[in-house]
Amino acid sequence: MRLPKILLDGDPRLDAVHWRVGESEGAHAIVGWREWVGLPDLGIARLRAKVDTGARTSALHAIRLKPFERDGKTWVAFHVEGERRSKGKPQHEAQVVDQRMVKSSNGTMEMRYVISTALMLAGRRWPIEITLTDRSDMELPMLVGRSAMEGRLLVDPERSYLWHRPKRKSRKAASAQEENA
Repeated sequence: MRLPKILLDGDPRLDAVHWRVGESEGAHAIVGWREWVGLPDLGIARLRAKVDTGARTSALHAIRLKPFERDGKTWVAFHVEGERRSKGKPQHEAQVVDQRMVKSSNGTMEMRYVISTALMLAGRRWPIEITLTDRSDMELPMLVGRSAMEGRLLVDPERSYLWHRPKRKSRKAASAQEENA
């Protein structure tokens, strides 16, 4: 039986609907609409992000994008605004996996570089695709879209920072770890 998109209370066809409440609670982490995330493959330990179920693709605020060739493949070098410059220029590099037209929140279409990198959120790490764009008009430098969340996260829109800000290592612990490496 094919069901309509909307069923109202009292409709006898509701008996055919099998609700899966609670079946996947162990597989999905609950996150707030804003969270601290990490992009370890890019060397970014912590970054504030909007978890946005209305956006399909994830986006990172990147400036001074410079494409270049490496081993016959297209790469892009970029900066993420707001980083400290303690170790020189905070430049990141990633292989470009695609270029695609993306409709921004203001409705304009923009061609963007797409990279693949690891996302750390809710105590987990998994690969995602991110578009690089100027988000200087936005409150948060990163947007985590539906494609990155699928099968992993549930969003509580009333809450923020459920997974807290990652803790910094003390200088002493960081030095000890570098010595042991």
